[in-house]
Amino acid sequence: MRKLLAATLLSFVLTSCSDSATDVVELTSGRAFQPGTIIVPVGEVVTFENASDEAHTVTAYEDEIPEGADYFASGDFRSEEAARSDLSAGLIDAGENYEVSFTAAGTYGYFCIPHEEQGMVGTIVVEAK
Repeated sequence: MRKLLAATLLSFVLTSCSDSATDVVELTSGRAFQPGTIIVPVGEVVTFENASDEAHTVTAYEDEIPEGADYFASGDFRSEEAARSDLSAGLIDAGENYEVSFTAAGTYGYFCIPHEEQGMVGTIVVEAK
């Protein structure tokens, strides 16, 4: 009985850890978001962790978020134009984090302003519970 209980507890802990790991996106030194696409439920908070030695941004493409969804960008800008106009205010330095709570289901496209042309783009799919 103890072995069964221990195995069940271990399975629960491993499942819990793996679930929380999907809610983190790393900004890498390879100028990429890792993973490039994640799937989370509505209401989930996604943490963007800058694991590189250079600054990055997390900036939503205004035309790639669901209708009625809140716009998001590091620096708390209210539009893509505002984020692009003030790059320095949106930079996430090495070792820093930025969090976004997704309250509307749909697909969200985002990018890093200084590294967009090098392919630093990502996607978050938010599913209804």
